[in-house]
Amino acid sequence: MSYIDQIKALLSRRGMSVTELGELTGIARPNLSATLAGRHDPRSNTLDALAAGLDAQWVLVPKEHLAAVRQVLAGKGTGPDHQAPSAAEMFLKGRR
Repeated sequence: MSYIDQIKALLSRRGMSVTELGELTGIARPNLSATLAGRHDPRSNTLDALAAGLDAQWVLVPKEHLAAVRQVLAGKGTGPDHQAPSAAEMFLKGRR
């Protein structure tokens, strides 16, 4: 998913309009609309401003970790259940 697609999705999840995001970031609405429409490539400082306005952070993810990151972002890869007993604990409990 491109940065622009992620920004659009987060904008929708935050319930913000393009106008609101523009006002919050100081980016003129026509320029912001052109960026979101893919009519020009944004500079890194524009991406920084958009991320800050959406209370987010943009990062680079190595491809070998991309699937895991997508799982976490989808709420499906939140990690191990630290409250669950380990296999060793279950084994030892069964021996008592």
